[in-house]
Amino acid sequence: MRYVEVNGARVSAIGVGTWQFGSKEWGYGPEYARTTAAAILNRALDLGVNLVDTAEIYGMGASERIVGEAIASRREQVFVASKVFPIVPISPVVEWRAVESASRLGVSTMDLYQVHWPNPLFPNRPAMVAMRRLQQIGLVDHVGVSNFNLVQWRLAERLLGGRVLTNQVQYSLAARKPDLDLVPWAQANERIVIAYSPLAQGLLGGRYDVDNPPPPGVRANNALFLPANLERAQPLLTALREIAAAHSATPAQVALAWVIRRPNVVAIPGASSVEQLEANVAAADLDLTDAEDARLTAESDAFSPTRGVAALPGLISARRSVSGDTPDAPDAAPSSPDA
Repeated sequence: MRYVEVNGARVSAIGVGTWQFGSKEWGYGPEYARTTAAAILNRALDLGVNLVDTAEIYGMGASERIVGEAIASRREQVFVASKVFPIVPISPVVEWRAVESASRLGVSTMDLYQVHWPNPLFPNRPAMVAMRRLQQIGLVDHVGVSNFNLVQWRLAERLLGGRVLTNQVQYSLAARKPDLDLVPWAQANERIVIAYSPLAQGLLGGRYDVDNPPPPGVRANNALFLPANLERAQPLLTALREIAAAHSATPAQVALAWVIRRPNVVAIPGASSVEQLEANVAAADLDLTDAEDARLTAESDAFSPTRGVAALPGLISARRSVSGDTPDAPDAAPSSPDA
C-alpha cells in the first residue's frame, strides 16, 4: 500500500468509502450491514488501508455505527474520517453533532472531520469556529471540507485560522473538474484531495454499456448511465480495457490507478464484497506508464457527457420506463453522488 503523508497526516492512497453501509438506497440489505461491511473493513486494515470515510448522513448514522463496531479493537490502525451535514451549521449544532458522530464511532478523537457540503444559506464562519473548538478540546484532529470549490476551501482556512487539510470531491476519469484548480492547489500547498466516486459509480469498471445498462437503483439518478452517455464513454472504456489487459488487471483498477497517480490525491471507492475491496486495494500497486496515463487523460478529455439540467429529461424518461409511471407522474430531482 502507498500512502500520502502531509502535515502530520498519513493516509492510504486507497481508502474505503462507506456510503453504502446501512444505506437502503444501495439495496444491499441487512445481512450486508451485519456481516459483510465489517468483513470489508477488517480485510482493508489487514491490507494496510487506514483511511475509512463515513458521514452522519449515511444511513442516518448507521454507517458510523457499523464502522465504529468494526474498528473497535483496531482503532490505532485507522485514520477515521466523518462528515457533518450542514443543514443548520451554526457553532453549537456542529459541535453537538460532532460529539454524536464520535459516540457512534466509539472514538475519543476523529482523525478527520469534514463539512459535507457548503450551505448557500449560511456563512462558513460558524462552522469553522466550531471546528476550531473541536480541535482545541481534542475531539477532532484534522479539519476537512467536502464539495467545496477552491475559493470556499481557502476561505474556510482563513475562518478556521489554520489548515483545512482535505477537500473531498467527485473526481475520476469521468469527472475531471478538480484538475482545474483543486488538485494543483493541494499539490502546491501540502493538502489532500480525497476522490469520491473514483469509478463513477461503476461506469469505469467497464461492466455497463448501451446493451447492458445497470440495474434499477441508486444509479438511476446518475446521468452518466443514460444511453447516450454510455455510448459516448466507449472510447474511454476501450482504453481502460486495453490498458488493463496489458497489466493483467481490470478496468476499474486502471481507473483507480490513474486517480491516485496524481500527487496528493487519494481515492475512497466503495465495495460490495471483500473480493471487490481486495481488487480496489491492488490498484495501489499498479504502475501505469506515462504513455498509458496520457492516453487515458486524452480519452477523458474527449468524453463529454450530458449532465445537469440538460440530462433531466433523459433521467425522467428512464425512471418512468423502469417504474411504469404515467407521463404526468411527478419525479424527484436527481441526487448528487457521494462516497
